[in-house]
Amino acid sequence: MRSMAPSAPSTPDSTITTTGPAAPARSDWDTLKRLFPYLWDYKWRVLAALTFMVGAKLGNVGVPLLLKNLVDTMNIKPGDTQALLVVPAALLLGYGLLRLSTSLFTELRELVFAKATEGASRKISLQVFRHLHALSLRFHLERQTGGMTRDIERGTRGVQSLISYSLYSIIPTLIEVGLVLSILAVKFDVWFAWITLAALACYVTFTVTVTEWRSKFRKQMNELDSSAHSRAIDSLLNYETVKYFNNEDFETRRYDENLERYRKAAIKSQRTLSILNTGQQLIIAVGLVAMLWRATQGVVDGRMTLGDLVMVNAFMIQLYIPLGFLGVIYREIKQSLTDLDKMFTLMEKEREIADVPGAQPIQISTSPAVKFENVSFAYDAARPILKEVSFEIPPGKTVAVVGSSGAGKSTLARLLFRFYDVQQGRITIAGQDIKQVTQASVRQAIGIVPQDTVLFNDTVEYNIAYGQTGASRQQVEEAARSARIHDFITSTPKGYDTMVGERGLKLSGGEKQRVAIARTLLKNPPVVIFDEATSALDSANERAIQGELRAAAQNKTTLVIAHRLSTVVDAHEILVMEDGCIVERGTHAELLAKDQKYARMWNLQQSAE
Repeated sequence: MRSMAPSAPSTPDSTITTTGPAAPARSDWDTLKRLFPYLWDYKWRVLAALTFMVGAKLGNVGVPLLLKNLVDTMNIKPGDTQALLVVPAALLLGYGLLRLSTSLFTELRELVFAKATEGASRKISLQVFRHLHALSLRFHLERQTGGMTRDIERGTRGVQSLISYSLYSIIPTLIEVGLVLSILAVKFDVWFAWITLAALACYVTFTVTVTEWRSKFRKQMNELDSSAHSRAIDSLLNYETVKYFNNEDFETRRYDENLERYRKAAIKSQRTLSILNTGQQLIIAVGLVAMLWRATQGVVDGRMTLGDLVMVNAFMIQLYIPLGFLGVIYREIKQSLTDLDKMFTLMEKEREIADVPGAQPIQISTSPAVKFENVSFAYDAARPILKEVSFEIPPGKTVAVVGSSGAGKSTLARLLFRFYDVQQGRITIAGQDIKQVTQASVRQAIGIVPQDTVLFNDTVEYNIAYGQTGASRQQVEEAARSARIHDFITSTPKGYDTMVGERGLKLSGGEKQRVAIARTLLKNPPVVIFDEATSALDSANERAIQGELRAAAQNKTTLVIAHRLSTVVDAHEILVMEDGCIVERGTHAELLAKDQKYARMWNLQQSAE
């Protein structure tokens, strides 16, 4: 089985490696403005939720008012049984109804708005997923899967948290504060409102200031969490390589180093949280004492009743209970905005390879000709890969490309699929420049059997049917027979329902490659690429499957990238590449007669066999 090369080591300072200058920081308001259109798609639900929220707060504010009347009404003369039976009973019933209405409106708000929350979250997640698939191969080669998936997961959760905390905590609290201040100022004197307002101002200022200060510790925690997650995923994906080199302890130490840094950051974050909570409770206590002291003085002076004192106390408790969570809520909102911003940043990452405006699908009626015209390309400007490469694959013919590793053979396939755009020259299929037509139509017209086959962690049938989604079991079996893997599949206990494992690790290299061949045969495209298609097969199976590959390439325009020259002797033309250039071309017999690089490669492989 072919071993998997280890991935590049992850860096602890970032979760996604990007190229180019860093994007300017987006403000929280900009992030909210990006989120607003997704919610406005459910505007009637938003308005209904806001209505229910106001209703819940009116009911909540009405409770202390009713409680005041209930206490004052209990100040009755001895023996007045009629008042005792009628008045308090009515007030108690009203008190219960207000409590019930508060809970009822709250549940209706959450019920009505749940569809908007989940719908917005789903739409954003789907757009991110689609956009990531639209990004270039360069981005996906440079990204770290663990950290990126963590950012997407946090961003999706951030949508729900942001809506939940803002709509269910912040806005209702602000409405309640406004109502309470108005009642206190009108019913008593403005000092009650000023004391409440001053306490709230001190509380909010302290909370925001300390939370902003400690947000850097929270951010560091998230970065270290993503880094540890990336390293764990990286190590587990390369399980075989870890085992080959007996580096389990090394990987454990690397993971533990990240966990230790995370532990220290978490402890520091908890210390600052304790400072925040203590300061908040101190401000609440001072404000509550000041309010009750003034209310008590009012009762003593005869300006206020006992019911007024109870009402003020109830108002303060109702206000300060949600405010007690303001630090947590503010921190979570800030974190949700940060997580959401990261996901929006992914969505805004420009597509390196994009269709030109007005691009149309490629038009192919029969087997098309494929041309590379003076193509030059470099992944990095300092290191050219292809240098003015020109060749043509006639309709229905096979052209093979051979050469040493690093000569640029596999790059031809990547350019033909438009994973990258050429820097010079052009590539045409059926006379149409592939940069001027849609990428989807180009890739639909091409099938490939890659050198390194990676399968989905699903059944054998699913992986073969991936070449033509919706294919019947009969079509899948026919493709498997053509790829000489049907007998192996049916010999397994679960047959076509056999799970192949992550990246197909339950299959041998040859079995994976035959699944890839079956997948391409099922797709049945007019242009076929065999990129070292039999590299994982033994000599007996290679000879057995060569006939099937030739049958699959019959009447199709075929590009064969090969290392074993014995697999390309029947090609219409053979190109010999070296250092990004075509140094020889011709049929097998013509190249042997030239007695140059191809002939030396052939003789070397023949003597080795």
